[in-house]
Amino acid sequence: MADELQQTDVGNSQEDEDNKRYCWVCYASDEDDETAPWVKPCRCRGTTKWVHQSCLQRWVDEKQKGNSTVKVNCPQCGIEYHIAFPNMGQLMLFLDRVDALIYKVCPFVAAGVVVGSIYWTAVTYGAITVMQVVGYQEGMTQMEASDPLVLLVGLPTIPIFLILGKMVRWEDKVLRLIRASVHRLPFLKYLLPAFRYESSVGVSTTAVISDPVNATRVLCGALSLPTIATVAGRLFFPAVQDNLTRTLLGGVSFLVVKGIFKVYYKQQQHVMQSRRKIIDYQQVR
Repeated sequence: MADELQQTDVGNSQEDEDNKRYCWVCYASDEDDETAPWVKPCRCRGTTKWVHQSCLQRWVDEKQKGNSTVKVNCPQCGIEYHIAFPNMGQLMLFLDRVDALIYKVCPFVAAGVVVGSIYWTAVTYGAITVMQVVGYQEGMTQMEASDPLVLLVGLPTIPIFLILGKMVRWEDKVLRLIRASVHRLPFLKYLLPAFRYESSVGVSTTAVISDPVNATRVLCGALSLPTIATVAGRLFFPAVQDNLTRTLLGGVSFLVVKGIFKVYYKQQQHVMQSRRKIIDYQQVR
């Protein structure tokens, strides 16, 4: 009989312990604060299913960081908390919807402004390039005689094609062609002294010179090409009367000379990298 009473007391104590509520935020129980409101906001069981309303409010505020539209989930079971707001009237509801609409529309408006700014910058650059290449008066005459739609579509393509052209690395293909030709035709080594180098024992034969694409360098080089071509045409081809022809000759001459120097520079870089050696460590005395 005594054993049965003891088992009953143990069972009642266990049941009372299971029915106790513990806040998983502040770890307080019913005995610590009898007036605090409790909430069971998710599917958690055991000691983590109950939490003080005020503690959970503070925890949600920390997660939302001032943005009440951010969804908050239980850190244990992952269930989203359902947050109910009091009815503040039709005007507040209308203003809340307007604010939410503005919040959703603003990114698209900002993107449109950025794209529009880039587009009109490209149009302006294209118009300036036309006047620079063919001459101010002739360029203005041609653009005034052209259809506006053609100008709106054609002028922005000028910087686009310049950038795409800048990204074509024709110097690398010329360098590979020269290297292959020198190996097949040894007499070219006398015509091209920079390619006389031959690999020897003890040096690196796997040296590779990386030349990654630099966005800012490509952009600056592409957009400055018309100005450089115009200046080069006036300096080296002053006898040519046609502005367009003179500018094209200047641009081609600049690209060819620049390409020759770049091919030479890359070849010398390859030779320097291939001939590198790791020296012995010398202890400082």
